Amino acid sequence: QVQLVESGGGLVQAGGSLRLSCEASGRTFSSCPMGWFRQAPGKEREFVAGIIWTTGNTYYADSVKGRFTTSRDNAKNTVYLQMDRLKPEDTAVYYCAAGAPGTVLFTAPSRYIDWGQGTQVTVSS
Repeated sequence: QVQLVESGGGLVQAGGSLRLSCEASGRTFSSCPMGWFRQAPGKEREFVAGIIWTTGNTYYADSVKGRFTTSRDNAKNTVYLQMDRLKPEDTAVYYCAAGAPGTVLFTAPSRYIDWGQGTQVTVSS
């Protein structure tokens, strides 16, 4: 059974930091693109960041570039999203997702096949 388990969300003041973790299990993720998405109330789910597990290549949405960093630990089968200089507009439920093996990193949620349960991030002003 495929599982993506997220942790690390919470409440933080503007300017603060949080680190999200996503532990993957149940299939081989070593050749999969891994994405981070977020969804705020009343808004569509949007791409935040992504990483290719094998190469470590990363990609970021313009809204988080320079503030968020995604990385992976192959030994722990875990990807991370380090979020610094958080803003109130970063408030959302954050999800990690895995794409199909051997595919490129997409920004469209529909291109991902496995999803975590989501973790709430709230940034107060």
